[in-house]
Order: sequence, then C-alpha cells, then structure tokens
Amino acid sequence: MWHALSSSFIWSLAMGKFNGEQKPLLKSGRALRWILLVALAGLGLAQPGMCAASEEPQAESKEEWTPPRFDERQKERNAMVRKIKSYALEDEAVLKAMSRVPRHEFVPEANSRRAYKDTPLPIGHGQTISQPYMVAEMTRQRKLKPESKVLEIGTGSGYQAAVLTEFTRHVYSVEIIKPLAEAAQKRLKRLGYDPINVRHGDGYYGWKEHAPFDAIIVTCAAGQMPPPLIKQLKPGGRMVIPVGAPFAVQSLMLVKKDKEGEVRSRSLMAVRFVPLVRKDKSSE
Repeated sequence: MWHALSSSFIWSLAMGKFNGEQKPLLKSGRALRWILLVALAGLGLAQPGMCAASEEPQAESKEEWTPPRFDERQKERNAMVRKIKSYALEDEAVLKAMSRVPRHEFVPEANSRRAYKDTPLPIGHGQTISQPYMVAEMTRQRKLKPESKVLEIGTGSGYQAAVLTEFTRHVYSVEIIKPLAEAAQKRLKRLGYDPINVRHGDGYYGWKEHAPFDAIIVTCAAGQMPPPLIKQLKPGGRMVIPVGAPFAVQSLMLVKKDKEGEVRSRSLMAVRFVPLVRKDKSSE
C-alpha cells in the first residue's frame, strides 16, 4: 500500500490539499517534517536516523581545557599547603589548587628560593605577590564553579589568576602597570594558562565589555569600594576587596549582591595590601 503512494500525493497530504482545495491541516514545520518522514518511510526512502533530526537546537560544543600540571618543587608546595591548612583553612578544593600552581614560576629569580614561604614577595614596580594563605582565603571566598566568570583587579605576576583557573577557565584580569601586564601575559601563556585574559588598564573601572561577573577579586587596597566594580558584579555574585588607607591596616571586605541587586558587605579580617594604583608611572 505505502509503495503505491506517489510523491505528489505525499505533498498534497502534507499541505492539506485535496480536490484543488488547500486546507491548513498542518500549521507547523515540525508536523510537516513528521508527515514527510512517515510517508518516505512507507516508500522505503527514509534512512535510519532521519527521524532523529534535531527537534531542539543542539547545545554548543564547549572546548575542554585542563590546567597545566607541574612536578618541579612539589614537596615545597605540599609543605606550603600544610602551612595554609594550619590557619584552619580546610577547603580541600582550594588546598588542592594551591598544591598545583607553581608559585616559583611567578616570582623573580632572586626570590625563587623563598617562593613557597608563607609571605608576600616583591615582583617589581612597588608591587608584590600575595602571601599564599591570603591567595587561598580570597579564592575560597569566591565559591567558584566551572561556569563562573571571574574578574581580577591587579594581575601582578599572574599567580592568583593561575590559581583561579583550577576552578574556572573564565578568568579576566586587569593590571595598571604595563610591564607587569605584559610580563604576566607572556608568563601565563608560557606555562599553559591560555584561557586567562589579561588587559592593561585602570582596574577601578573593571572590564565592562565582559561584565557581569559571578565573582570579582581585588588584590590591592582601595580607599572605598569602586562603584564600577559593584555595578559589574552579577546579582548573586561575590566580591572580595581590601578597603582602607594605603600602607596601613585595612579590612578585607566580602561584598555580596543578592538576586534583587541589593548589596551587603562585611569585614573578614585585618590585612595589609599595596594600594590600588590609578596611574601607570612605569614609563616615567
């Protein structure tokens, strides 16, 4: 019976056309496809899998990326992690991240032997790489997921950004001092941290082209919370930022924006960070 159906009859059936009259029997493209597929199956023209034509748009394939791994000086990193853990920081994901990123690659050669001491170290231009415990604690406060988009203000050597990639590949970092920004970008590429986006610019204004962000981490002390950063924080997002006078005791603030956009903040601890620089004087 099915083999006796002509192609013209199939088309008439699909379009609802009988005896010269057109009736809107099929109003959707989906229904039309099913009529044609069923009819073609009867004619033996349909191939296995034709009915699997996408009913819904297929999700975009996401390129997978795995952070690089390093064996060199692993024992020293493990000792550093034990020191961090002694501060009662017991987040296993954060501790594992700290054990994987080679801090010695992010400090000047002159300080390489001290790379895994729990202390900040100078990286030039009046800037420092933060104390490992502080990097771990600020990372812990972010509550990151693989899909989280993170903004870092103050790239420095790139170490904190590298730690963030252990949680998400969507990392954007802004550095005001051009030589540091350029060196960090080259270093991160050399080590295999390809997804990190580094930009030379004034971190006070964030990176609005990629906003909003699920998390913002500021690694330098601001006199007050920059309004542009609060604006670029996604509802439900979190920001950690040191607030206080330059070269004085400051407060590490946790800022949360709820689903309605209301902002709340509280002090986590007393800290001392280098100030948020607003002008690049490296070329002067």
